[in-house]
Parts: sequence; structure tokens; C-alpha cells
Amino acid sequence: MHIVQVVLDAPIDKYFDYRYQPSSGGEGMPLVGQLVTVPFGRRTAVGLVVGTGDASDVPPENLKDAGYCFQEIPPLGKAWLDLCRFAASYYHRTLGEVALSVLPKMVRQGKQKAIGKALAALAQEQKKESPVPVDMPVLNASQQQAVETILHAEGFFPVLLYGVTGSGKTEVYLRAVAEKLRQSPDAQVLLMVPEINLTPQLEARVRARFPAEDIAVLHSRLSEGQRLRNWLAAVTGTARIILGTRLSVMVPAPNLALIVVDEEHAPSYKQQEGLRYSARDLSVWRANYLKIPVVLGSATPSLESWHHVQTGRYRQMALPERAMEHASYPAVSLIDTSKEPIVDGLTQPLVEAVRRRLAKGEVSLLFLNRRGFAPVITCNACGWVSQCHRCSAYMVYHKAGRLLRCHHCGLARIVPRHCPDCGNLDLQALGRGTQRIEENIRQQFPEARVLRIDADSTSRKGSLQKALEDIYQGKVDIVIGTQMVAKGHDFQNLTLVGVLDPDTALFSHDYRAGERLFSQLMQVAGRAGRSVAGPDANPAQVMIQTRYPGHPLYQAMCQRRYDAYVGELMEERRIAGFPPFGYQALLTAEAKSIDKAMAFLQGAKGLIDRQQGITVSDAIPMAVMRVANVERAQLLLESASRPALQGVLSDWLPKLKGLKTSVKWQVEIDPLSI
Repeated sequence: MHIVQVVLDAPIDKYFDYRYQPSSGGEGMPLVGQLVTVPFGRRTAVGLVVGTGDASDVPPENLKDAGYCFQEIPPLGKAWLDLCRFAASYYHRTLGEVALSVLPKMVRQGKQKAIGKALAALAQEQKKESPVPVDMPVLNASQQQAVETILHAEGFFPVLLYGVTGSGKTEVYLRAVAEKLRQSPDAQVLLMVPEINLTPQLEARVRARFPAEDIAVLHSRLSEGQRLRNWLAAVTGTARIILGTRLSVMVPAPNLALIVVDEEHAPSYKQQEGLRYSARDLSVWRANYLKIPVVLGSATPSLESWHHVQTGRYRQMALPERAMEHASYPAVSLIDTSKEPIVDGLTQPLVEAVRRRLAKGEVSLLFLNRRGFAPVITCNACGWVSQCHRCSAYMVYHKAGRLLRCHHCGLARIVPRHCPDCGNLDLQALGRGTQRIEENIRQQFPEARVLRIDADSTSRKGSLQKALEDIYQGKVDIVIGTQMVAKGHDFQNLTLVGVLDPDTALFSHDYRAGERLFSQLMQVAGRAGRSVAGPDANPAQVMIQTRYPGHPLYQAMCQRRYDAYVGELMEERRIAGFPPFGYQALLTAEAKSIDKAMAFLQGAKGLIDRQQGITVSDAIPMAVMRVANVERAQLLLESASRPALQGVLSDWLPKLKGLKTSVKWQVEIDPLSI
């Protein structure tokens, strides 16, 4: 009797035994790492084989027969299974939840015809023509040293590639990738980016550099058919270059020789739903397991990675200068808004600077990380504000269509003609979003070609790429944008960046806010002066409107001293015991009433038996307490010891799972915001 042990995509931490009958065609026993269909309750599910044998502890009369074995998909490999086991253990999920959830939807659903069709298409694809030689830029000394260091590394070798914006980090990646592929005909490389919006630009550059290679692109905006095809190309080894966002870290590529994590500091590497893993951290674990190099690139490294450099765990390679000829790092100046009045979002010095760039035929970028026309509408007579009745947040005014929209739950409604409370007809828009800045700029500079890039203006498929192409082709004079344009783009002839309202992050309750703001400002500043058209162009410039020009963050920006500012942050974190000097887990609860959520958390706190070495805070409502009529609260666990925290969680979580409650709860390890 053939027995297969299977795990399923379910919060059940156990293996399920099934009897397997070889097919009449001589199909043999499934191997560990293969996928099979099995009956589970009233449905047929796809399971992952994690063990095989000739006997089972389950009585023979209770065993059910496994169905189809996906022999056409190669076994997913011990290395990948061990990655899933580690993620399941560290993030306290079941192996089935981890391993099955990261597979393409068509594989999880057992779509045999779709899988067969995709594999047939891969097999029939023509071998690509010999590559056309590509002109490669000459590396400077720092770039050359970084490439050689990566390539001469033996075994596990984590490198923090710390380079200013425009220093040519991508070129270092591509040279290292080319050499790894040359060294072995089967080698694969994984190149990760934090944002879907950055993928097309990097993809075009990678395809141009490696025209003979099959490149598997993986991100959440692909169609299910595209994701299946690219996943299979990676699994079978057909694709030697895998380019993707955080989900690509879990692709079962059998021959990985190098992992690159671009913009390693980006919060988007942390999954915020379901299995809340850090793709950056799993990349480092995977490289360690495989004994291969991993390159973490950033102009503003995360404090965790910076700490690893300081303690000797990572090797740092610096790229201190911009790579392109004639490209200069912009001078940063501060506009004190306590002395220079803001009119419609802009101070006069910034307006004049835009005017000078426009006269020279150069491009300006105005950065405001707040979409919509205004954050809130209010009645001056009685104080009414546009509060979302489903969330503890305000509804943002979008002038197009005269809509109020909640950016938390998506609720939209028409702007009232009068105050709902007192009937006053004079409702005022308070604050400014990108739409309001765009309106002002068009009035100030009617002759300019103005383009706004945010989530609203690029909601249609292909609209973002069209907008970016217009900038690349010189069809735009003034760009107004959110963080969508802050990183990863080489805009031609962009010489001025104006930052409009960064101060709110200085007073956030989130202890990571300063780190994120500095990173954001460095990234958007880096768009200026990367490639300047002609020797007569003005020196690149960044102008930041702030009421607090003496703040250490802004002073460090002016001096381009990330190391100085990060030193202050590290000392603050050390004193407070925050990461990277401490470890955290966050239990969140959602219920119809805040009292019920809080009561659950207080009860959960009482179930913690072993508290030695950890600190458990009191339950508190979340910063945005209500979203879509669901009340939310949280409980924070902290420790200076990762093993101590993990030990408490291992004892505690089974007790929570045993509770009968209507409260929806989850635990996040290493939360990015609390």
C-alpha cells in the first residue's frame, strides 16, 4: 500500500495520510514536493506531498484515496520546503498555509488543462536569437570594486550596497547577474524590487541587457495565466532571471546562485495581509541556506541592515558618487514657512524657482504625498467636518465629480450642497492634495505642460506607463506627484524638486516615521540632476518647505549625511529597546464593538504564563480605530531576545487558537507600525 502525507492550505498544523494508487499508465509513487489532488471534507483540494511510505497510523478503512498527481510539475525541492518550514515556524503559521498560499491560483485550484497548456507553450517557445551586443557604461572604481566583491564571494555573503541615488546600483546588479549566468549554464538569479510600478522600467532594462534569456516576471498585477506561465518557467529552470516584487521570494527556483533586493529599506517588502512575512528577511535566510551571495541595495538603508553592518554580520560596499557623466547631486535648501507665507500650497521662492526652470526648458517635480484635492471639508459656522461614518477617519475631497472619498474603506459620496448639521452653504476645503496643487500650478503657469501622477490619475490600466513615457520623452514641464514618482525613475532633464508638506511625519506616533521621511526625501531628491541635457543647465536643486528648518532630519538632508541622522535614530532606538535592539510581536483584534476587541485582548494577555524576558503592554485601540464599521485594537509584546519572544509565542498561540470567539485576531511578527 502506497501512503502519501499531505499538507493543505488550512490553519491545521498536521499532516493528512492518503492512499495512493498508481495509474494504469504506470505512474509511480509521488515524490516529496509534488502536488496531488485529495478529497477533504466535501471538496477536492490540492495538497503538497511532504512524506511517503508504506504504512499509516490511520486504520486502512478510514484512509481515502489521493487523486491526480501533477507529475508534469517538477518536485518543489527540499530547499524550498525548508524555506516554507522556516517561514511557518517564525511567523507562527502552518506549513500548509505557507506553502500552498504562495503558489499561483491555477495551481492551487488544480487547473490541469491550464497547467498543461502553459508547460506546452514553454516547451514550444523558439530558442531566442543570439544577443545583440549592448553598449555597457564604463564602471567607476567604486562600482567595479562592488562587482568584484560580490563575484569573488564564497558561500553565504550578505552585502549592503549603500549608494547615493543615481550612483549606478542597478548597473552593479546587472554586471553581477551577467557573470553568475556565465559561470553556470543552469544558474538562476532573483532580482527583487519593492513596487509594482518600478517593475516595467527595470524589466525593460533587464530584457535589453539579456535578450537571449527567458525572464520570469512575478507580481500581483499579472493575469492568472501570466503568473502561471512565469512561475512554471522559474520552477522548471527555463527562466534564468526572475524579476519580481515580494511574492517572488517564495518562488521554488531550483538553481538560485544570487539574490538581489533593490531598495531593501522599502516597507512594501513586508506583506500586510495573510502570511505577514518580510521578503527582505526571507531573502537573507534563503541565501544563507543556499550558501550564496545576497545583495541589499539602498541609498537609505533600513536601520536593521545598518545595524547588521555595524555588528559585522553584513559587508558594506559604498557608492558615494553619481555614475552618469555631468550628473550632480542636487543642492538641498530649506524654505522657512514661518517667514515665507504659503499661498495655495507654494511659497514664492519655490514658485520663482519653477519659473526659472521653465524658462530654461528644464523639468520640475513638486512632491506632495497626499492625493485628492483637500484632506477634509468643514463648515466654519458649526465646525462640521467630512467624517467617514464607517471609519474613524476623514473623507478626502476629490474635486473631479465633487466626491468625498474615504481612503481607508473606499466609501464615496457626493459633496453636500450645504452643511448637514446647520445648513450653512459655505463649506470650505482645508489643506491641500495633489489635485489642488495641480489646479494652482496650471493657473500660475498656463503655458506649461503639467502632469499629475498619483493613484487617482493612474487608476486605468496602462495610464501610469503612458504618463512616465511622456516625461521620458520630454513632453512634460512640471510633474506633480506622490511617492509613486519618488524612486526608481531616471527622468531626463529634471533639475528641480520641490517638497511641499513633509512636516506632519515629524510628529507621528509611529517611531519609524522619521526613518521613513528621511528615506522618502532622499529618494525624491535623487530624481533631480541624474541626467542633465546640456552644459548650460542650471545646477540641480531641492527645495523643502518646512516650518522647522532646524530639525536634525532636515539638517542632515542638507548635508547629505544619512549616517549622521541614522546614528541619532539608532541611539534613540537603543535607549527605547526598539528594533533593531529589540523584537516585537503585535496581536490585533477586530470586532463589532471596541469593548469586545479590548476584552478579547485583555483575556489573551491573561493567558501568557511565561513572561520572563518579555514586556507585554496594555491593550489599546489602534491609531485608526474603526475601518468599514469594524473596531480594532492591539496588544504589543516586546523583548530584547528573539528566542525569548518566540518561546512565549509558541506557548501562547495554541491557547489563543483554542478560544471560542467571534473576534477576528492575528499575530504579526516584526510589525512595521504599531
